[in-house]
Amino acid sequence: MAEILSNIQVSPGVFRMKIAGKYEGRAGQFYMLRGSRIEPLLSRPLSIFDLSDHYIEFLYQVVGEGTHLFAGLKRGDSLNLVGPLGNGFPVLEGRIALVGGGIGIAPLYYAARQMVASDVFLGFREEAYLVREFSSVCSRIQVRVGGSILDEVVFEDYDYIFVCGPTGMLKAAGQRQAERHYTGNLFVSVENKMACGIGACLVCSVKVPGGTKRACVEGPVFLAKEVDFDD
Repeated sequence: MAEILSNIQVSPGVFRMKIAGKYEGRAGQFYMLRGSRIEPLLSRPLSIFDLSDHYIEFLYQVVGEGTHLFAGLKRGDSLNLVGPLGNGFPVLEGRIALVGGGIGIAPLYYAARQMVASDVFLGFREEAYLVREFSSVCSRIQVRVGGSILDEVVFEDYDYIFVCGPTGMLKAAGQRQAERHYTGNLFVSVENKMACGIGACLVCSVKVPGGTKRACVEGPVFLAKEVDFDD
């Protein structure tokens, strides 16, 4: 069990949780978290928002029973953590864009800290949050409230583009790659539901040409051209 240092609401229904301890993980990887109560039975996957020698942080949105339970936790309470899991973002050099939509911004803060020359694009439906924090760690930041943050990204300006957000946003990014004949590398981080986090249950299967892959093991980060979003 790990002790919670803070659990702060940063926007309606969105919380930033800091947990004490020494943890490992790369940007784009995730942990499976579970409260001390018996119910709900399954753990919830949360991307690493930030990491230091003394704590790990997660950014999450309240969408169901598990995250509703997390939102009620306070300093001194405890959680079970398993991780790091998944493949995470590859470590690259070049012109990099990090693009997040809604709670899809969660893994991009840690990524921006590691890819210090990257440009960050954050899209929100109603209210922007944590913009100041992102501004302190990235080369350039573009924020959009309403519409599609993808409209702000000139694909041709970048060697690598990482997109994290709802499935519709990832599909749109793949379509723009094709339409603009983008020759760089477009990566997407999928937000599939997960149950075990270790590839045993197949709940998080992602459709790819010729079959499926497990988001929790082979992903959650894939090259966009490897994912079939027309499911």
